[in-house]
Order: sequence, then structure tokens, then C-alpha cells
Amino acid sequence: MASTPSHDGIALVGFDADDTLWRSQEYFDAAQAQFEQILSAYVDLDDVLQRLYDYEARNIAIFGYGVKGMALSMVEAAVEITQGRISATDIHRIVALAKTLLQHPVALLDGVHAAVTAVAARYPVVLITKGDLFHQEAKVRQSGLAELFRRIEVVSEKDPPTYARLLEEFGIPAHRFLMVGNSLRSDIAPVLALGGYGVHVPYHTTWQHEAGARIDAGRERMRTVASLMELPDAIASLDAQARATPLSTQETAA
Repeated sequence: MASTPSHDGIALVGFDADDTLWRSQEYFDAAQAQFEQILSAYVDLDDVLQRLYDYEARNIAIFGYGVKGMALSMVEAAVEITQGRISATDIHRIVALAKTLLQHPVALLDGVHAAVTAVAARYPVVLITKGDLFHQEAKVRQSGLAELFRRIEVVSEKDPPTYARLLEEFGIPAHRFLMVGNSLRSDIAPVLALGGYGVHVPYHTTWQHEAGARIDAGRERMRTVASLMELPDAIASLDAQARATPLSTQETAA
């Protein structure tokens, strides 16, 4: 990795991918609506999507994140909810939903290329995302952003131990790292817990699993922006804050 700034400010910026750089969750939302429509031929339930989420949440530890894990959970949920009455044809329709998700084009959000380019001109940037390895790698290739990132990391979970491991590999202390993402739970809270910085970019739709996170500590090391077009200024503000924070305080936070 290239040399980093010599001051005690931000030395590395990480970016989330799905719903931070490009559209993702609305495709999942549409697939879930079609799943609900398929099951409506068998059952009359108001909580089909909640029951589907219950299967997804239980299966994360087995299948991981991403389309393939969701598809397997859909099949399991369909069989259980319909008490085995679902037809092979409709199981095939569910599998087709997953194939469509895996093949949808990558649509960058407004201002993303310019924002990432501007940040990469001042700091080394890395991409840290979770999900299916093949699918995420394909989306990165199609995005046209790959050349801007020093490293691309697809991880099974985004929690404090994972970020701590990555930062050790990068050779960057937590108090010099900033993460950008749409999920408080996966992108912001774990990094703040380690003593790092975060820029939250809320997305208009969020998977239930990512919702409801609380920031109990470190909120002063976080900014919220309406879009990535505001990102360079937000990072500059946090960088100035980091450089103004005594090193002993930074190390204590970490």
C-alpha cells in the first residue's frame, strides 16, 4: 500500500459497496415482493416477508450474506410456509428470481465516481464489502471503480474483529481510519467502537437486518451526509478533527 500522510489525521478511507456506491436493496425488495406474490397462491398470510426474514436471519451463519443465501432461505421458507404444497414450477420461479438478482446491471448512485475520485486523490482508499464473493467481484468489475481502490476486501461479516484484522493487515491504527457506508450496523458502529471515524450515507431503503443499530459511543467522530457528493467536505472536517485530537486521546479511544 502506498505511503500515507505523516500527520495524525485520516490515513485510509474505506468504502462500503452495496447501496453506498451502487443500487442494490431495491432489487432485493422487488424479488421479495415477487416471492410474496408466488406464495399468495397457497396461503393468505400478512407476515410472509417477516417469516422469510426470520429464515434469512437464522441462515446467515450457514449461508452467509448475498443473493444465494437469500434464495436458499426463500426455498426453505416457501416449503415450510406452504406445508410442502408449493409446486416444482414455483420453486423454479423462486430460483429464477435469484438468477435475475445476480445478473442485474450495476447502477452507480449519483455523484459516486466523482466523489470516490476526489477522495482517492487525497487518501488511499479501499473497498470493504460483504456478500457472495463471485457476485461482489463481478459488481466491482462492472462498476468502473476498481482502479480507484488500493485493495478490495469481500468479508463474511463487518464487525469490530473483522475491521481490527483488516486494519492490522493494512498497517493503519484505528484512529487514522475512516469508513463510508449506508449501514450504521455494518459500516459505522464497528469502526467507531474501535476508535475510528465514519461517514454515514443513508439509503432510501434498508434491509431489516441492517436497521436499528445504535451509536452508543463515538458519535462525535461521525458525520451524516445526504449523498456522496457531500463526502469530500465531510472527510475534510473529520480529518481536521482527527489532527486536532491529541494522540494520547486517539489511542485511548482505540
